[in-house]
Amino acid sequence: MNIETEELELSYKDYKLDQPVKWCPGCGGHAVLSAVQKALPETGIEKEKVVFVSGIGCSSRFPYYINTYGFHSLHGRGAAIASGIKVANPNLSVWLVTGDGDSMAIGGNHFIHILRRNINVNILLFNNKIYGLTKGQYSPTTPLGSITKTSPDGTIESPFLPGELAMGAQGTFYARVVDTDPKMIKDVLVEAANHKGTSLVEILQNCIIFNNQVHSEITGKEVREDNQIYLEHGKPMIFGKNRDKGIIQVGQKFLVAKIGENGVRKEDILIHDAHNPDDTRHYMLSRMSLPDYPVAMGVIRACKSNVYEDMLHKQISLSKTREKVKNVNELLKSGNVFNIQ
Repeated sequence: MNIETEELELSYKDYKLDQPVKWCPGCGGHAVLSAVQKALPETGIEKEKVVFVSGIGCSSRFPYYINTYGFHSLHGRGAAIASGIKVANPNLSVWLVTGDGDSMAIGGNHFIHILRRNINVNILLFNNKIYGLTKGQYSPTTPLGSITKTSPDGTIESPFLPGELAMGAQGTFYARVVDTDPKMIKDVLVEAANHKGTSLVEILQNCIIFNNQVHSEITGKEVREDNQIYLEHGKPMIFGKNRDKGIIQVGQKFLVAKIGENGVRKEDILIHDAHNPDDTRHYMLSRMSLPDYPVAMGVIRACKSNVYEDMLHKQISLSKTREKVKNVNELLKSGNVFNIQ
């Protein structure tokens, strides 16, 4: 079932609330909130049909800060609640706001299954690579060897990469953005809202108190153009301050090449195909990391597939045509019944 849209005269002000936002000054969440408020009017969806769901964590305060319907659920259970809301009322635009701990630790099971089922829900994954609300413990995305309050000698666990997890769970939409680029966030969120199925947007977010500058290697003004590559469907994978570097493929491996050197032409640079059902390249793009590669940003994967709630409601409708009993009321009045006077 597609969400009905129409031409609405809404602006970001319609999604703002006249109350304080209780994130720390300098928290990346402020930029994300603003970008969401600017993206929603561009979706053409009525404000009354939008609902935000969250679990537990700093990110999960989000429903209190935006002027839509909202549901603050249990730790790690936001995906289950969002799934139920969407399946019960497919005409709603459902957004799940979660963090790297909320979704990938206690909520890991729900997280992979909402992606596998391809329920038409938009997931905003705030990834600051730390537990912020509970004061600085390492999370499932904290880099190996990091010193934190719960790993004073360095973490000994290999971190999850959300993109890897999304591909492994057969996800149909995966994007990555960074909190220092609100326009990038807004543009990607509009694409996520238009996607039919589960969209996962990983937001690389700064925690100014417990993990400050965690993404500085790709966000610093002097390095971001060389250390990020913004992907757009149908366009060559080119990046760099001078727009003279790109991604080529040799055998089964990506390589960074400089256009004009070693015979490399602009035509040799790979063209990004976000819509390809085969996720091989999407997986490789999601894994690219410094120092060998720039970090891939933008919509990495966005392919078509069956949407869970569409198939479920078709199945229900078909079952109704086959069965004599159409609803619970008819069931209660069927068979051997008696009346109490």
